[in-house]
Amino acid sequence: MINTLSKVLLSLTYLVALVSLFVVLPMGATPVVQKLALALLAVHVLECLLAFKYVKSYPGALWVSVLLALLFGLLHWMPLAKAARRAAADQTPA
Repeated sequence: MINTLSKVLLSLTYLVALVSLFVVLPMGATPVVQKLALALLAVHVLECLLAFKYVKSYPGALWVSVLLALLFGLLHWMPLAKAARRAAADQTPA
């Protein structure tokens, strides 16, 4: 539930920033929203680079996984990392 809400909020942030390129937002929000979206994107680029071993473990196409990591950051790669840890733990002899 929290992940879904966070993904929706991130998507709305990016959408509003995209719209703000063509329409002036009320109350001078245009530069604030654009800077926020750029900051989020920059953080997610760093996350994607640092967590690339998990990003590439996505069962779909690599470009889709990179795109999802750039949009959603840890909301995308953290479940992949947890799955990789579980798989590694299952393969460890007792």
